[in-house]
Amino acid sequence: MGTTKSRQKGAKKGGKAAKSSKPRKADRADRHALYEQAVQSTEFEYEFITTNFKRIRKRVPRVLREDFCGTAQMCCEWVRGRKDNRAIGVDLDGEVLNWGREHHIAGLTDSQQQCVTLVQEDVRSVATEPVDIVVAMNFSWQIFEQREMLREYFASVRDALVDDGICFLDIYGGYEAYREIEEKTRHKGFTYVWEQSDYDPVTGHTVCHIHFNFNDGSRMKDAFVYEWRLWTLPELKEILLEAGFANVTIYWQTTDEDGEPSGEFEPATRGEADAGWICMVSAEK
Repeated sequence: MGTTKSRQKGAKKGGKAAKSSKPRKADRADRHALYEQAVQSTEFEYEFITTNFKRIRKRVPRVLREDFCGTAQMCCEWVRGRKDNRAIGVDLDGEVLNWGREHHIAGLTDSQQQCVTLVQEDVRSVATEPVDIVVAMNFSWQIFEQREMLREYFASVRDALVDDGICFLDIYGGYEAYREIEEKTRHKGFTYVWEQSDYDPVTGHTVCHIHFNFNDGSRMKDAFVYEWRLWTLPELKEILLEAGFANVTIYWQTTDEDGEPSGEFEPATRGEADAGWICMVSAEK
């Protein structure tokens, strides 16, 4: 986010203008850095997709494509994981790709940098080498709101995979996912705000916002805004199979001894009618 000029207090009659107020934290903060801290968990994603790929295919995956890669944090996590791993990141937004080059790829070793390729293209039509894994995390694939469009995207993903490749996704739901609400989560130095501002039950179209609040009273409003369809698990599984995938697995999050989400996901054929849930999904070619 670009900084804005700090406001000046008005001068007293017959006196001098007061000094400029201190810049607000919201004006100085970096929205991409805040997003990564509040939302992303690439260490978990690396472990999850590696473990489950090895469990299903009995081999180690090497080449990953990250669709809707944003800052390419997952690409960098991937190439740091093993010396012969390679990653391709695809996103339409050149600004965020450049941010990733400056803040993530620049921090890799020379050999690791050679193993990351960023491509500014549409994930539906991009042509890349065959890959072991395609990941589309943070619900990004939900931007395709028509069934045919989503099926075409998944078909293109299937075509991009090697013969035993796997696509990994995440999805959220629960009865609170349909409500117009705000949820706040405290982090060191800021509060992450997830706002569901609109939901249309006829089309499934929903509008969500991310805001960041700071302890000086300032707010980074609409740091990110998403308009997508709130797809369901049965719909997602059906469309993946229609797109040609041979097998789709839903991974439900387990709970700890206090009944809280554990951060561990296991294959499941039945879930719970929770207020809110997040599931991982694998689709095998």
